[in-house]
Amino acid sequence: MQTGTQKGLAPVKFKIDAAASRFTVQTFATGLLSAFGHNPTIAIRDYDAEIQFNSDTIDNGSVRVTVRTSVMEVVDEMKNDDRKKLEQAMYDQVLEPNRFPTAVYESKPITVQKDSAEQWRAHVTGELSFHGVTQSHSFDARVNYMGTTMRIAGEFRLRQSDYGIKPVSFAGGALKSKDELKFNFEMVARQQG
Repeated sequence: MQTGTQKGLAPVKFKIDAAASRFTVQTFATGLLSAFGHNPTIAIRDYDAEIQFNSDTIDNGSVRVTVRTSVMEVVDEMKNDDRKKLEQAMYDQVLEPNRFPTAVYESKPITVQKDSAEQWRAHVTGELSFHGVTQSHSFDARVNYMGTTMRIAGEFRLRQSDYGIKPVSFAGGALKSKDELKFNFEMVARQQG
């Protein structure tokens, strides 16, 4: 798929239904106390995403995702005090939502391979603007296309240091998060219009 639309073909737009979707990021512990630490999973709660492609073919597709960084929460079982400390560090040291209220991903051409009429594999390349830095970022997704609904699933990783972020540390540095984060998504998209 390439960005834009071909002459004579009407674009189809899908919007992600965040309430029916799951979008998470997992951090990994390192340091002297990492055996006792958690690898917390954080739910991304507030985002908009739109997918567009030509109606008669799967050509000329694009995706745009905007995440509001002020609405995320730790979803793992942990003591309430630990959860509050972790979320506070996440907002104060990593996300800084007052300075960087959104993270935006905008695709370039999407490559799609049809496994069947309903099953696709997509390779998405684009730019992620996060924490005041814009980097090229790619990922793969599995797509189940059911006419007016799509289910999209996949995962990707990114390094915090690529976006000028120092991993969070606790206990005087004896426990800290690794640089790499793992994102997972299982999203439901519904046709618009």
